[in-house]
Formats: sequence, structure tokens, C-alpha cells
Amino acid sequence: MESQESMITQEMIQEYRRRGYTTEELLPKTADKRHMDKNNFFTLWMGNLHNIPNYASAGGFLVLGIAPFNIMLALVLGAILAGFMLAMNGKASAKYGIPFSMQLRATYGDKGAKLPGALRGIVVAIAWFALQTFTGSQALLILVAQLWPGVMDIGGGASFLGLSIPSLIMFILFWLVNLFIGLSGGEFLNKFNKILTILIYVLFIGMGIWGYVVGGGITPIMSYAVSTASEAPNTLLSYALIINAVLAFWAAPTVSVGDFAQNATSDEAQSKGQILGLVVGYLVFAFTSMFIFIGSAIHYGVAQWDVLDVINSWDSLPAAVFASLILLLITVNSNAVANIIPAAYQLIAIFPQKINYRSGVMIASVLAVIIMPWKLMENPDSIYTFLNAIGAILGPVTGVMLYQYFIIDKEEIDLDALYFQAGQPSIYSGINVKAYIATLVGLIVSLSGMFIPSLALLTELSWFSGFIVAGLVYAALSLNKNNK
Repeated sequence: MESQESMITQEMIQEYRRRGYTTEELLPKTADKRHMDKNNFFTLWMGNLHNIPNYASAGGFLVLGIAPFNIMLALVLGAILAGFMLAMNGKASAKYGIPFSMQLRATYGDKGAKLPGALRGIVVAIAWFALQTFTGSQALLILVAQLWPGVMDIGGGASFLGLSIPSLIMFILFWLVNLFIGLSGGEFLNKFNKILTILIYVLFIGMGIWGYVVGGGITPIMSYAVSTASEAPNTLLSYALIINAVLAFWAAPTVSVGDFAQNATSDEAQSKGQILGLVVGYLVFAFTSMFIFIGSAIHYGVAQWDVLDVINSWDSLPAAVFASLILLLITVNSNAVANIIPAAYQLIAIFPQKINYRSGVMIASVLAVIIMPWKLMENPDSIYTFLNAIGAILGPVTGVMLYQYFIIDKEEIDLDALYFQAGQPSIYSGINVKAYIATLVGLIVSLSGMFIPSLALLTELSWFSGFIVAGLVYAALSLNKNNK
């Protein structure tokens, strides 16, 4: 049986180039350019999930008063579902070798693809870039303070826009590092990913063991309850909230997973690799996050829900320096690949005549400062609110993309029509109005709780509500055979 990736020939590529698709990133991948096997996909996300915002969200669940065991189990269940969503949305690109931007075109039309592309590549990517740049700068501050305690006295306690002078200095320095990597394309850090993943697991498994020991073992940790927590949500709602947060955390990679899946040696490689990678990664994360936070709270007598605060409490300078350095590498790596580069590409797609890659990176980086990301981390539940917003924006897009490919297209895309020549008629030209309507309805419903208190649950479960509502609306609108 002929493999799916062999469907793409050099003759097809040359024809698409003749039609005006000269940018290599837009063209489908031929078999000789697909090198990501199951092991590559297995390790793709395993390192990135162990980042500062993800640990902050786990600490936020403890603040809500949810029992540690329920948090751990819900995190793993969320990982299974998130891995499944990644695999399902990666199937089209794994089969046809097309990137995310062309997969969007197959759903929304060539003009219609710009809005969902902007939501993922600009709004979400810049917000994540800003947040991770700030959290990374805090890790840098801890690292510098461990080596030079006097840095904390700079500015004499003064602040600027709500940020202390030492924090501001580190934010600017770390922002410049990320800007440099973004301009270079982040190729070195991509190659370094496998080594970095090993270091990440050495760090966090080691921290988990430390938390287990200083916390007194499994019994006191698993029976821990936050004394200041308000009344905890019921068990079923707790699970739904946590699973929704996991899905929202992975909402951006899920939407644009085609940029990775197009390089898969087979659909099986990307499907099994991503699902297993997320499940194994979250099994480790579930234990390490609870052991680190609860063990630290028991040991120091003070609840700290930010992994940076835990590291800053350590007496061992080498351990604190090593941990801070790894957190910095995690942040720079994921920022370059998942945030700043997609943001630049989408700015180019929207303003192709006015913006090139370098100016796109610069614009995205400046916007990341303007939104003042440190405000997102002021409270333990801030990251939870942020994740809800991400879920509300991208859950509907995922629902529409999956319905289009699996139900309407029945897993078949006409590549010749997809790569149509400008000015020629095509089923993929213009705007798929029904997909647009469904996406906007899903977005409105998932955000409705922000304005109507009685609908607050829809926003608390933003990814679920947006995904389901958008899919159902699209299904209803598509009963008419004229789909676009």
C-alpha cells in the first residue's frame, strides 16, 4: 500500500511554485523532508509542559481547595484528552504535508483563514510570549540574586509601572535575549531540545523527591489542605475545571500542530508520539507539582504556589543556580518556537507587503511589553484566568477545524484546489461564512460568563463550551450541502 506522504511529488511542488507559492513554509512536505518519527513527537512537548506558568496553574488548584489526589488524577485525564486533540488535528497535515496556515485555508477559505490565524499566531502567541518572558525574567532575577545579593537593592525600593527596578532590569535583559533568539529563528535551541528535556526531568524529578522527603512522605502530602482556601468546588466540577485548564494550556499547540505534524514520517508517528508524550509527561508533572508545592509548604510553614519562590527558599546555592538556569532555558526554547516565531509569521500573512520576518518579530516583541505581563501573575489564580481566556479564543477554532476535516471533508483535501492560482475559482477561495459564524458564536458563548454572572460556568469551562458550541453550530449550518 502506498504511504500517505508519498502522495506529494516534486511535480506537484513545482506546479504550486508556478502558481505563486514561492515561500517554502507554505508548500506541502515531500517524503524526503519528513524526519519526525514517534520518538521525536514523544519528546516534542515533554519538556515544554514543565514550565513556570504550568506549575503556577497547579498551585492555583491547591488554592481553590481541591484535594491533591483529585488534582493529580484530573491532570492526567486532561493530558489524555489534550494528546488526543493534538493527534486528531495533526492528521490532515501528517497525511498531506501541509502547514497550519494551509490547514486553516482548507477550513475557513483563503481570506477567512486570516482571523483564526491571527487569534492563534498574534493574540495568543504574543500573550504567551509576554507571560513567559516575565516569568523567565523572574528566574533570571533569582539566579543573579543568588550570585550577587546586592542586585535586590538597586533602585532603593522604587518601582516603575508596578515592577521593582531589579525586576524591570531583568525583564529587559531577558526580553532582549528572547528577541535575539526570535530574530535568529531559534534553530540552535530546537537542536538543543533533546538535551534540554533530559535536564528538565533531572531538575523536576529531583525537586519532587526533595518535596516528598521534606514534606514527610506520601500521607501528609496527599492529606494536605489549604487552610485559607474558600469552599472547594464539588469533585465533578473540580475535575472539569482542571481538565479544561489543561486543554486551554495546549489550545495554541493543538490549533497549529500542523506545523509539526507536516514533518511526521507517518500519521501513526505523530498520533502515538504526541499522546504518549503528554500522558507520560503529565504523570511526572502531577507528582512533582504536588510534591514540590505541598512539601515546601509543610517544610517551611509557608504556602508558596510559585515554583520560583520555592527555589528562592533553598539554602543550597548550586541547586538554586542550576534550577534557575534550566527554567531560563525552558522559557527561551518554548518562547522562540511556540510564540514569537508564529506571531511573526502571522503578522507577515496579514500584512505581506509591509512586514517581513524581522519587523514581525520586533512588532510582536514590543507588543509583549506594552501589555505588561507581570499583571497576569499578581495573584495565584491569575494564570487560571489567563488560561480560560486562551481556551475561549481557540476552543471554537479547534471544534470547527475538526468538524470540517472529519465530518464534511471525510479526511480528504483537494490539494490542487487548495493551492489555487490567484484569480482562479476554487472551493477554498474567499471566506467560509458558516465556519466564521460557528467560531464567533462559540467565542461569544465561552466568554459570556465575563458579562453575565449566571453564565459564569461557561467561561470557567471556556475550552469545552467554545469547542462544543462551535462544533454544534457548524454542524447545524452545514446541513445545507453548500458548505462554503
